[in-house]
Amino acid sequence: MHYEARGQGEPLLLLHGGTGIGADWRHVFPTDPPGYQVIVPDLRGHGRSTSPAESFTFRACADDVRRLLEHLGVERIKAIGMSMGAKTLLHLSTAHANLVDAMVLVSGTPRFSEALRAAAKQFTREAFANLPAGEVEALRARHVHGDEQILKLYDMTRSFATSYDDVAFTPASLGRITARTLIVHGDRDPLYPVELAMELFRGIPLSALWVIPNGGHGPIFGDNAAAFRTEALSFLRPNSPS
Repeated sequence: MHYEARGQGEPLLLLHGGTGIGADWRHVFPTDPPGYQVIVPDLRGHGRSTSPAESFTFRACADDVRRLLEHLGVERIKAIGMSMGAKTLLHLSTAHANLVDAMVLVSGTPRFSEALRAAAKQFTREAFANLPAGEVEALRARHVHGDEQILKLYDMTRSFATSYDDVAFTPASLGRITARTLIVHGDRDPLYPVELAMELFRGIPLSALWVIPNGGHGPIFGDNAAAFRTEALSFLRPNSPS
């Protein structure tokens, strides 16, 4: 598992989205937030991390992160996760509540929507073979272990279409989360309707909800990055209200 740990201070874990890489956070945080030891992994099968033999699950992804933190001697974290990263944090914070002090979930969901399942079905190996050359080269530049790594990421994404037990957070399981939680969601997310963010908000005890007007999936880049930095870092501060 490739990771970078930079700076000194309270541990801040940044988890990227599906088919992304840890370096994507530079589009949100051009410089590391001061006062933190920033921990930025490439999640399993992504970027410079290798692809395990077993099929991908978010539960296993969360266990990878737990083992990484154990390796670093980190006992308690603050964290930001986007999409895949948010689902990973949901698993981490429900299974190991004492590990997560506060977190920001961007475009998270308690379960897969039908829109996501329909989109996931399109990620076939044939679809990869028919990508324009420029898109293939962009993927190869990000995921450096060859085309088989990228094909496994396609397999991973396609598997979401028929997965029902990995991302299946109930009010009871969400109620086990003790971390202060900011839920960030675009009201125009084509994959996860904003109603799913409301389910997270109602289920997680110490949660706040920020719905971004006209925001799509992962609405924290580009023109939204500065506002997100301000709100997310303010929320993560120790004395921030729940």
